[in-house]
Amino acid sequence: MSTPRSEFLAGVRLTLPLLAGVAPFGLIYGVLAISAGMPAAAAIAMSPIAFGGSAQIIATGQFKLGVPGPVMVLTAFVVNLRHMLYSASMGPYLRPLARPWKWLLAYLLTDEAYAVTIVHYQQPGPAEHKHWFFLGAGLTLWATWQITTIAGVIVGGRLPANWGLDFTLALTFIGLLLPVLRDRAVLAAAVAAGLAAVAAAGLPLKLGLIVAAAVGIAAGMLVEALPGAKPPPDAAPGGSD
Repeated sequence: MSTPRSEFLAGVRLTLPLLAGVAPFGLIYGVLAISAGMPAAAAIAMSPIAFGGSAQIIATGQFKLGVPGPVMVLTAFVVNLRHMLYSASMGPYLRPLARPWKWLLAYLLTDEAYAVTIVHYQQPGPAEHKHWFFLGAGLTLWATWQITTIAGVIVGGRLPANWGLDFTLALTFIGLLLPVLRDRAVLAAAVAAGLAAVAAAGLPLKLGLIVAAAVGIAAGMLVEALPGAKPPPDAAPGGSD
């Protein structure tokens, strides 16, 4: 019998392996922000305000180049449009929740939190308290991000450049992707999106991410419509606390 406490702790526990990739990513952001000339207070404040690794790192690069503020905001908006897809996927499960819960979980929605939570929602069993799992996962990632970005800001440019910590970001996303490659439609979507992302990498404002998402969705839907394709699990919305 699941309880809010058991679900929360499960969310924390299942998120812990992902921190091996998130922590170096946060450290890298802090180091890059200081090396780009960003004030330490602004670099630290960006983490709780934006709470988006990709957007924050892109913003630091643009800050270093002197890109105007509105362009930086627009770029961050485009990069984070993928969260609309996450929200649409999570919507049926979170719809019954009270509005404060929705606001909090929307703020905590990240790539990693989505990956572990959507798999948990799709598993058999009562969904009444599964939003507590989401909360546990999201808060674990949030706290890790804040701590490691502060550490990166403190360390500043003292880390050797040849450490190459940025490779951990790719490993994190590979780790998130592999568990959900369970049928032909999802595999086709992943392959098509990957190829499209490479082909569209040169588009401005990181629009290649949006193009890749659209191509991946289209490929998945086409394969899913073929005879014998495995349908996705039915949504089973959970209740609110």
